[in-house]
Amino acid sequence: MRAAPAPDVTVVIAVYNTMPYLTECLNSLLGQSIGRERLEIVAVDDGSTDDSGPELDRFAARYPDTVKVLHQPNSGGPAAPSNRALEVATGRYVYFIGSDDYLGEEALERMVKYGDKHGSDVVVGKMVGTNGRYVHQALYKKNDSNVSLYDSALPFTLANTKLFRRELVEKYKLRFPEHLPVGSDQPFTIEACVRAAKISVVADYVCYYAVKRGDASNITYRADHLARLRATAEIMDFTAGLIEAGPQRDAVLRRHFTWELAKLVQDDFPSLDRELQRQICAGIARLADTYFTDGIRDAMDVKRRVRIALAHAGAIDELAEAISSEKKRGATPFVLEGTRAFARYPGFRDPRIGLADRVYEVLGESVPAPLAEGTELLASAWEQQGDALTYTASVRVPVVGDVDGAVLRLVKGAMPKSADKAGARRLKPDHAVP
Repeated sequence: MRAAPAPDVTVVIAVYNTMPYLTECLNSLLGQSIGRERLEIVAVDDGSTDDSGPELDRFAARYPDTVKVLHQPNSGGPAAPSNRALEVATGRYVYFIGSDDYLGEEALERMVKYGDKHGSDVVVGKMVGTNGRYVHQALYKKNDSNVSLYDSALPFTLANTKLFRRELVEKYKLRFPEHLPVGSDQPFTIEACVRAAKISVVADYVCYYAVKRGDASNITYRADHLARLRATAEIMDFTAGLIEAGPQRDAVLRRHFTWELAKLVQDDFPSLDRELQRQICAGIARLADTYFTDGIRDAMDVKRRVRIALAHAGAIDELAEAISSEKKRGATPFVLEGTRAFARYPGFRDPRIGLADRVYEVLGESVPAPLAEGTELLASAWEQQGDALTYTASVRVPVVGDVDGAVLRLVKGAMPKSADKAGARRLKPDHAVP
């Protein structure tokens, strides 16, 4: 008797306490247009204490030719169950999905077809967030049969929710580091993308819906900060072992300074105890000493760049002040010097800290937008003299040379009513910002 052909794709689901979202996830997989005969689902229950285990068993009993379920004691994260699923996967491709997320109906069919057509080792299907969950969108501007890890937005999309050619996974024995509390999918994804002969993007169809659960919480405890710091450090060191120093490594590690490390110096940083603040800054400093090149620095937005640099310098008070003042007052004032603009964060030109002006310079960003955010309307009035109508507005803007602010008087020039009715609108400042 002839053996059945291998499925086109094995979908791996690491499951821990995700009811009722799990049901929608499974239904979205079994309803895929690719057809169940071309699909294998391997779900690993990582010691769930809710009804996730029984729900998996119910689906396995109903679809025995498609759904395989494994049960194991809780491992503390998705890495171990994902690795166990890889040991039994038989599909030509393997795809990972969060057990509280779901797929668009044609997702797997489109990605497999695109991967087969272009000989792709990795296919990234368009992801969107639901219920307020943020998903970086820059990679999904258009379909692309061959994107690079080094000159695209791919480093900001390092989740393992992608289609991987299983031959590549097994050739390089790609597995998830089970000791990492967070970010265990990044080493797997980064190495797969480094090893891949071709990476493709399917952007014209929403393949993946990432769900923000109703009980999601941003409460962070002391151990969480340090655990995330240690995990990020290990991921960065792992990446450095794959990619030699230079622009290509910078292209990947910029993500970690902009995202993971920047998250450690967000709004809650000023309220942390001093020793935890010191440890966070020391950890960031160690990574900055090794990896924070001029190229990464200049590619970052000024807010995150300054925070990383202040942490690197051990300027804890200035860092806390920068975060607190921006949270309280909004946009940070700017200093204009000729054609250059500098954000006046704490530590700017402070000889005790010694940070270069370049750290505070606005590079590749729009100055008018932050300027508008900090502009305050002080007074306004309409005046009519005969047929002429004049509007005067006084505003305070947070920039003029080295002073805190300036008052501009904006006047809409007098014009006949006929011109006003024609829609003519022009504001002329009678005091210009130098």
